[in-house]
Amino acid sequence: MKQVKLNLIEAEKKAAILFENISAKGLIVPGKSENELNSDIFNLAFDLFGINKYWHKRIVRAGKNTLKPYKENPQNLIIKEDDILFIDFGPIFDEWEADYGRTYVLGTDEYKHKLVEDISVAWNECKVFFESKDNITGSELFRYANEVAEKYGWEFGGEIAGHLIGHFPHEKLDNEDKTNYVHPENNVEMRALDKSGNKRDWILEIHFIDKEKEIGGFYEQLLT
Repeated sequence: MKQVKLNLIEAEKKAAILFENISAKGLIVPGKSENELNSDIFNLAFDLFGINKYWHKRIVRAGKNTLKPYKENPQNLIIKEDDILFIDFGPIFDEWEADYGRTYVLGTDEYKHKLVEDISVAWNECKVFFESKDNITGSELFRYANEVAEKYGWEFGGEIAGHLIGHFPHEKLDNEDKTNYVHPENNVEMRALDKSGNKRDWILEIHFIDKEKEIGGFYEQLLT
């Protein structure tokens, strides 16, 4: 199972390189639509790694769309001056899945930059909390993520705080089976083995929002 871990880590490293190049190549600019940026990132990933497979829908959300959780499909917005946006891609590298999410701010709005900092710190706090527990359920980690959001003055915007990850195509995540997710109704030990007796690996995702100001931030990567 050590090799599985190494493969997932390698896939995530490549996803991180992809995201670094999004900024380095100046793809995020005012006047571009979410869909246009989405296509630009798809093309960039193909140029860098020759990949065109993703295990979930590719998400680029700007402005008020950053309030929306994964399952929604909001209207295509144009990126504005001093905007905030997040990107959530699930690229497949050599048949191994990555799931990576980051938030970007155009301009100098201190509140938006605080949000970017808070979600990064909160993600790490949730990881430390997870690792501090010999036994922890999905519901316990979800509850803690919500407590951290409140501590930093935000509302938790997601219906989940993470999910399983693995080799493509991993067992399809059944939305009705809450044990596949860091979900308030998942009362199963997250370190429990799967049906085949294998270790399960998890993604942790943090989505903080401010409904009044219509902004949100998203941060996602491997937890285990």
